[in-house]
Amino acid sequence: MEEQKQDVKKSPLRDIIDPFINLIHAPRALWGINLSYLLEGLTYFGVLGLLALFFNRYIGLNDIEAGRMVGILTAGITLSMLFLGGTVDWIGVRKALLISLTFMLFGRVLLTIAPSLGTSGLWNSAHLIAMLGILGIVLGYGIYQPACYTAVKQFTTGKTAAMGYAMLYAIMNLGGFLPGLISPPIRKRYEIIGVYWVFVALTVAGILVIAIILSKKTVAMALANAGKDKTDKDKAEDDEMAKMSPKEKFLYYVKNFPVRDGRFMFFIFILIPVQTLFAHNWLTLPQYFSRAFTGVVSNNFEFFVNFNPLLIFILTPMVAALTSEKDTYRMMILGTFVMAAPTFFLALGPSLYTVFGYLIIMTIGEAMWQPRFLQWVAEIAPKNMTGIYMGLGQFPWFLTKIITAMYSGWFLMNYCPEGVAPARMNTEKMWFIYGCIAIISPISLFLAKKWMGKGLEKKRG
Repeated sequence: MEEQKQDVKKSPLRDIIDPFINLIHAPRALWGINLSYLLEGLTYFGVLGLLALFFNRYIGLNDIEAGRMVGILTAGITLSMLFLGGTVDWIGVRKALLISLTFMLFGRVLLTIAPSLGTSGLWNSAHLIAMLGILGIVLGYGIYQPACYTAVKQFTTGKTAAMGYAMLYAIMNLGGFLPGLISPPIRKRYEIIGVYWVFVALTVAGILVIAIILSKKTVAMALANAGKDKTDKDKAEDDEMAKMSPKEKFLYYVKNFPVRDGRFMFFIFILIPVQTLFAHNWLTLPQYFSRAFTGVVSNNFEFFVNFNPLLIFILTPMVAALTSEKDTYRMMILGTFVMAAPTFFLALGPSLYTVFGYLIIMTIGEAMWQPRFLQWVAEIAPKNMTGIYMGLGQFPWFLTKIITAMYSGWFLMNYCPEGVAPARMNTEKMWFIYGCIAIISPISLFLAKKWMGKGLEKKRG
């Protein structure tokens, strides 16, 4: 009888089904976070995808100036998380989410009305109003994402944590895919301004989701349910934190600031090489698909560029279900390797087979390690410091965007130039070099395995 129980437990199908069942029974608060994250992901990526064109057509900026505005938004958000991520640790999840979404609503309204309020042109009034709108979005998002991951940490138990983080990551990618379906028909009838007003309305809907679904009573119930899974040691630490004065909490905060943890700092920064592949999704792949190919890939390059988010939404929950009990550090090594290795497929030359091989295998690798990394950062954080750990954990991503943008254009001009026949290009060398860069991460993680030691053991806090 005991052997039969073990067989059921080891069944791969059971491994897939059980986490989904556990998540279905997760607290209402967690579903509120997921719905909010879906609306915000749709809105963020929808605004971002049209932002350069918006500044071209309505603010009167050229391509270089409009590109800088997009860069200010994307890099600014990541940098904002570093400074504002700790907000949730001080004021709580619900307040942090409401404040962050209010900032983003303010920013998106200003961005949308900027052309009608001011004069177009660089540094003219419309440009300044639009930049003030970007500032609102940057400040809001700097609080929002750390708050969401802090909420998942607080509202899940040992059974639901891995799937909770995986679903949040998958939903973000679904949000990245949906604007491609929703935006075009609205844009064709009401132009970009009309699309942006729809996203303003979705931001209001996101605020209502948090205000109604994530009520104070719902949050309290979710925390109580998650608390049942805590050990006596965890409960004692919670009581100790509750008794601290503001000065004692501040000193605790300084003492446990993440930059003092050498293993943590190594872990997040060594991921920069493999994360360059994320940046190439918008810095290199659109030009590569449109220039180095003819026919189906060239004519439909948007589909191939956005194929990764759709795959991530489908694959991440399944991969998480199969690997939730696996060691986090081993999954990081294996996942980053699976993500980096198929880059060498593209070094074989442009073809439909190498493209799909790269996109599918690379996405499987991403699904293996990225949600686990975010989960680990949230869980390794000391009490009441999840937000700042999440914020600092995103800082290398900020550096990745900057570093990759500094050399990707040079590689395109030299190995995949516009106006040159595909046969005269040398994209093979470009992708071989990119593959060598990306593979640094799994190799370094493997070599540092002994040194990292217990520093990466999974902790529930």
